[in-house]
Amino acid sequence: MQYFSTNKQSSSATLEEAVVRGLAPDKGLYMPERIKKLPPAFYHNMGEMSFQEISFIVAEAFFGEDIDADVLKNIVYDTLSFDTPIVQVHDSIYSLELFHGPTAAFKDVGARFMARLLGHFIRKEGSKEVNVLVATSGDTGSAVANGFLDVPGIQVYVLYPKGKVSEIQEKQFTTLGRNITALEIDGTFDDCQALVKNAFIDADLNKAMKLTSANSINVARFLPQAFYYFYAYAQLLRRGISENVVMCVPSGNFGNITAGLFGRYMGLPVKRFIAANNRNDIFLQYLHTGVYEPKPSVQTIANAMDVGAPSNFARILDLYNHSHEMICEDISGAAYTDEQIRETLAEVYRKHHYLLDPHGTCGYRALAENLQPGETGVFLETAHPAKFLDTVEPIIGEKVEIPATLQRFMQGEKKTVELPSDFTHFKRYLLQR
Repeated sequence: MQYFSTNKQSSSATLEEAVVRGLAPDKGLYMPERIKKLPPAFYHNMGEMSFQEISFIVAEAFFGEDIDADVLKNIVYDTLSFDTPIVQVHDSIYSLELFHGPTAAFKDVGARFMARLLGHFIRKEGSKEVNVLVATSGDTGSAVANGFLDVPGIQVYVLYPKGKVSEIQEKQFTTLGRNITALEIDGTFDDCQALVKNAFIDADLNKAMKLTSANSINVARFLPQAFYYFYAYAQLLRRGISENVVMCVPSGNFGNITAGLFGRYMGLPVKRFIAANNRNDIFLQYLHTGVYEPKPSVQTIANAMDVGAPSNFARILDLYNHSHEMICEDISGAAYTDEQIRETLAEVYRKHHYLLDPHGTCGYRALAENLQPGETGVFLETAHPAKFLDTVEPIIGEKVEIPATLQRFMQGEKKTVELPSDFTHFKRYLLQR
């Protein structure tokens, strides 16, 4: 399968080229040249299949032309060593719990899959060392750092905004060492993302080093997130409630919801999607006006969604042939203030004894306010609430139990390199490595 750039100014690339480059030479994002429809029998039988079995079939539709089936199957099964259960919160609202992976966040699947796929390409081609640059507003950095830890031939640089991620999130990628370097940037997530994008188009850096990204910019990072949506549907099918399914996705850089939209194009029976935002409501404003206007991000208690220029919006536009009308038919939006997030998180815990994290709270509230009679709503609970202790505990007035997977990170020593947010300093640092 060939991959084209959303900017249409670069020649098409193979899967390996798209994964290793991350960003296309014309600064566009890679898209597969076609999206394969899966047969009706697959959807009929999904309820009898495991997470791994379902995901391998989906992965074959994306990557099967470029990777031997046995290799791809090993990558998928190695990636999915944990479950993602659906839990009923109340009535017709269900939570898809995506926090059962190594770093208790939904990005574990994409990061682990990409690490294994990129490692396969490096071994196959005998390539020189690949340097992975990843900007994070919270969970991406921890998922990528742990997914790529000790993978031979790969060095990882995690860029994150100083003082704008939770302590547990920070410890998950600043305490590892080895082939993981944490860069503490004096700025916002948008500044971190701009540094990464500028690095990809800098001639000096690309001559000196082989660079790629593990943000959802990379096709190997965002596409595997489609696995979640198929498995969610399979669990609903088992319960006999798979009609009129509405998926609600807490959205920051829009890689997760884009993966879900790809699933819908493959025939997944999802009636519609809701993109839930915090105060960074760029996409909601686009839905209202038809005009996309990126803005500087605003810091909120749902920090992983603090994105003012969501990269994957370009993929959504391409997927829908730049039709505002078609996008609005499939996706609605909602946005919430910190106070609304606190209010909803407390209420759900008090009334339904279900503890949300701030991001999942946005997804829950958007469903609660927009679900229609006869619909079944699933919101993606993207991270364990213990990753946001300073926010969650004061809201509910109780201590939150920290899972063992997170406790081990808290015992490590933070090691970072502090840098300003200008590209000159960042470039100089990389060239000196």
